[in-house]
Amino acid sequence: MPDKTTVTWNSILSGYSKKPGKVVEARKVFDKIPEPDNISCNTMLACYVNNADMNAAWMFFGEMGFRDIASWNTMISGFLKNGMMSEARKFFEVIPERNDVTWNVMISGYVESGDLEGAVKLFGSAPVKSVVAWTAMVSGYMKVGRVELAKKVFSEMPVKNVVTWNSMIAGYVENGRAEDGVKFFKRMVESGVSPNSSSMSSVLLGCSDLSALKLGKQVHSFICKCPLHSDVKVGTSLVSMYCKCGELEDARKLFHEMSQKDVVSWNAMISGYAQYGEGEKALSLFDKMMNRGMKPDRITFVSVLSACNHAGLVDVGVQYFYTMQKDYGVIAKEDHYTCVVDLLGRAGRLVEAVDLVKRMPYKPQPAIFGILLGACRIHKNLEVAEFAAKNLFDCDPTSATGYVQLANVYAAMNKWDHVSMIRKSMKGNKVIKVPGYSWIEVNNAVHEFRSGDKLHPELAAIREKLNELEKNLKVSGYVPKFEFALHDVDEEQKRQMLLWHSEKLAIAYGLIKLPVGTPIRLFKNLRVCGDCHHATKFISRIEGREIIVRDTTRFHHFKNGICSCGDYW
Repeated sequence: MPDKTTVTWNSILSGYSKKPGKVVEARKVFDKIPEPDNISCNTMLACYVNNADMNAAWMFFGEMGFRDIASWNTMISGFLKNGMMSEARKFFEVIPERNDVTWNVMISGYVESGDLEGAVKLFGSAPVKSVVAWTAMVSGYMKVGRVELAKKVFSEMPVKNVVTWNSMIAGYVENGRAEDGVKFFKRMVESGVSPNSSSMSSVLLGCSDLSALKLGKQVHSFICKCPLHSDVKVGTSLVSMYCKCGELEDARKLFHEMSQKDVVSWNAMISGYAQYGEGEKALSLFDKMMNRGMKPDRITFVSVLSACNHAGLVDVGVQYFYTMQKDYGVIAKEDHYTCVVDLLGRAGRLVEAVDLVKRMPYKPQPAIFGILLGACRIHKNLEVAEFAAKNLFDCDPTSATGYVQLANVYAAMNKWDHVSMIRKSMKGNKVIKVPGYSWIEVNNAVHEFRSGDKLHPELAAIREKLNELEKNLKVSGYVPKFEFALHDVDEEQKRQMLLWHSEKLAIAYGLIKLPVGTPIRLFKNLRVCGDCHHATKFISRIEGREIIVRDTTRFHHFKNGICSCGDYW
């Protein structure tokens, strides 16, 4: 082989160093370089670091003839990426010279490791604070929920780039303040900063969390006018937003129009079908995904199993669960077990569900026992309910879910003395129940309702509409499901309680405020109430309205007295 210049050798070495698992090949190339230079050494060092071989990196660093500041920074970065904080700190303390990259890497390392106190101290001692360090502090505060401190740092920054703005937008959304995240996105655009794919993904997630379809469509319109309209990540975020806001058909059209799709795109659409109970369509899309040569991942099978669950395809779901590792190379994780326990529980196969929980290779999370309790209420199985409740309380003694679900099981079986006992235990243990509420978007404003609401400014009109609905429901043959009035009172009081459930309040408000023929879309933070589900079917026929309800598990699309779930959810 003819001699090659060092530049050529470095080019070959760089190619190997960028490929995972090619350390041996890269080292062979390095050893052939007649006169390795600074770039050669740094490239080889980076190769060891990128392959998480810090022992070899350390040895090579000690042998290097060239140690410029980039070499030290590479070592610090490598230690931090591998969780070796003390080693990184030692290198940082003895480094002969520090530049902006050194300080930025170390501050970011403290943030990523969760040591925000260390990050703050180091940030304060940095001689020059570049935009990367400031952004790391914003991200760090958002990561631990210190939103106001993140906002303060942001406001003090002399220079902000798109990554900084994205940290604020994503931080607000992740901390349950999606509305503020959307406002920050608007501020960013107005300030002249061009959003990137991460900006769009975060603001669309915010729209999804708020169930703000109109705002999501405005963001979509904005995307269509900029180069990001063909970005896979942005397209996937749009598909997900439309699915979560109840526009499945728009999501489907957008998905099929995407020129490029990755596994996340397919997962988003399969999940959308699953949420709507369109099990056959979800599984058909999964088959198409396989035929296109896409490799499914963990999330793909969570969506597939959820689709089987919501559509009542019990045996199909169980088959996928037991063959997904052998046929597709996906190992069952906790979320897959959770889906199958729910699948079996809803179908009344509680013995199988309990057996699966006992055979899990992981310690069951509290959510699994909550799911079992929900199934016990449907199928009135007190033995399994008490087993699930005991395990749930062992996992989390302060779990409101456990107390409430067990009380619901007792109430469904008219064991009111047991319900009273549960409520006393909750009070004695200072357990706080998360209140159920529903919300609806009308004229760009979100209106929230709680059961028995007495605060809404248009309560009189809502009460009048509810009374009108109650009369029409009675004439139409609706009979209240009193088992969902979870108090030991007479039937008249139960009737009033059911009439003022949050779902019915939101529906009544939608009927008052939205034009005739317009679909009513509402959302609930808990699973939809059985009586409200029953009543909404009648209301959709009486009022001639499509009513779309999204709860914590799926969508219910009511039309002409029928729900898309087929009364199985």
